[in-house]
Amino acid sequence: MTEQPKPEDDFTAHRALLFSIAYEILGSVADAEDVLQETYLRWRSVSHFSVENARAYLAKIVTRQALGLLRSAVRRREQYVGPWLPEPLATDAVGNAPDGIDHVLTGEAVTTAMLLVLDTLTPTQRAVFVLREVFAFDYQEIAAAVGKSEAAVRQLNHRALNSVRAKRHTAVATPAQARPIAERFLTAATTGDVQGLMDLLAPDVVFLGDGGGVVSTALRPVVGPDKVARLLLGLLAKGARMGGVDIRLGTYNGMHSVAVLIDGVLDHVTSVEVRGSAVTALYCVRNPEKLTAVKI
Repeated sequence: MTEQPKPEDDFTAHRALLFSIAYEILGSVADAEDVLQETYLRWRSVSHFSVENARAYLAKIVTRQALGLLRSAVRRREQYVGPWLPEPLATDAVGNAPDGIDHVLTGEAVTTAMLLVLDTLTPTQRAVFVLREVFAFDYQEIAAAVGKSEAAVRQLNHRALNSVRAKRHTAVATPAQARPIAERFLTAATTGDVQGLMDLLAPDVVFLGDGGGVVSTALRPVVGPDKVARLLLGLLAKGARMGGVDIRLGTYNGMHSVAVLIDGVLDHVTSVEVRGSAVTALYCVRNPEKLTAVKI
């Protein structure tokens, strides 16, 4: 009698991929982990003798679970206080996952800039785009995952591609390319060098702060070198007044970042986006709910 395959083996083999799909669709580490737990429970109840392609089948389960959560999240974000940013996801200096972080996303796919572009798509468009353009699933597999015909999936992907290309004018620099600019920027910020900061900021630089209405931050995008430089220095100075400040440099979402701890508690993670030779955006996540899963 042939022994039925163990569901744990297939799930473990594809767990990193499944997490990455869920995170790209949701922009949330916590929600992606919840989706993985539900996916595993559903996978255990499947008759595995009838599954020809475990990777595609698991991707279908995780995509459907993530889509359900995303549709609920879209409604919640309409009432979100201030800008919404994805949860910071730790990556190493070349954009890969360090030990202990279970994901396979690399390069621009994981950047906050790309995730915000994906946030402008419909939930189904986003899922199709992620499965096709990031993970190279074929159209038949994607159709099964989102419950659409292959023709509909091709059209959804075409529209998503056009939308992404229209909003993504230039690629975010890789961590290696961005390192000299980001390090000079972070040095200027942590030493209070206003002019040094402004010299590195693009004319249309933008600061986005996510406090979720729980903690204070800018409720609207802050644009321009002078305003952004002074806001950032004010944020660091405020932290210094509140207690012992511990500033740690790292890489989150494929960008050089600074994690600021106050009295041992993570206060915010600010990622530095570099395009060309200038800092073009700063993404500051202060919402405590989005910091609980951050690896320091």
